[in-house]
Amino acid sequence: MKRILLTCTISVLACGCASESVSTSTTSTEISEVGAQSPTSANPDTPDLPAETTMTDEPAPVEFNSLNELEQYVILHKGTERPFVGKYTDTEDTGTYICRQCNAALYQSSHKFHSGCGWPAFDDEIPGAVERHPDADGMRVEIVCKNCGGHLGHVFEGEGFTDKNVRHCVNSVSMSFVPEGDPLPPVARKSGYETNSPNDPLLPEK
Repeated sequence: MKRILLTCTISVLACGCASESVSTSTTSTEISEVGAQSPTSANPDTPDLPAETTMTDEPAPVEFNSLNELEQYVILHKGTERPFVGKYTDTEDTGTYICRQCNAALYQSSHKFHSGCGWPAFDDEIPGAVERHPDADGMRVEIVCKNCGGHLGHVFEGEGFTDKNVRHCVNSVSMSFVPEGDPLPPVARKSGYETNSPNDPLLPEK
């Protein structure tokens, strides 16, 4: 009888070890699968960047970038910089245009074209990066950075400039440019600015 009880006890212990081993193996597999997911696929709010685009490993900042007076007027208070003076109006370099306030990627250089309007023009955007909002007067459609809500400019359709028949008319001061091959900076997620000032200077509109 003692020999039978001892045999049963050994069998139970052996089953318990095997069960623990299977559980540990399953957990390790699950962790490996989770770790293999890309940041973009794990976060549905992240714009779909081209495969050749690289992101920096720096942690995401918790405050938006500091803005000078003109940048605040345009980005926060929906103003417009003067035509034909913007830094990126005639730029043809290859790279990515990102939001000046939060670093979110907005446009690829392949989207850019010369429209002669006096501001940078793009006929497409990085998917999920730009939102459209009709102006209060219903005359135009405003475009803003989806991540931070910063004002970019306006979008127009039906002008026939390119086959896509769309023109994003964007203020240069609303963007920064990252040359091809350079990693994109981390995207900020929090603002320290107020966005409604009654004392904005008057500049010509697009």
